[in-house]
Amino acid sequence: MTLPCYAKAETGREGDLEAFITAAVTPSRNDAGNIDYEAHEMAGQPGAFVISEGWERRALLEAHPGAPRMAALVPEMRELVDGFIQDGVRLLNPFRPTA
Repeated sequence: MTLPCYAKAETGREGDLEAFITAAVTPSRNDAGNIDYEAHEMAGQPGAFVISEGWERRALLEAHPGAPRMAALVPEMRELVDGFIQDGVRLLNPFRPTA
């Protein structure tokens, strides 16, 4: 299960959001069921980021925001993001051709 998440920084908070996301990478990779967590800044769009998360199962993905360490991080991220982070979240179900 893959979850890309788009986030745009509030004006003037681009560096703060980048630092926040950078600090979240390693701890998120260590969350139960996480198989991939990558952060990217969109080319030519300073302050616009895409985080791609891979999870073993949907239940583990859904448990991630409720992890104790996330209780402090989510309100902080909301202050840095222009709009609502939920608006930039898409759930992807991977598939591969058989031939």
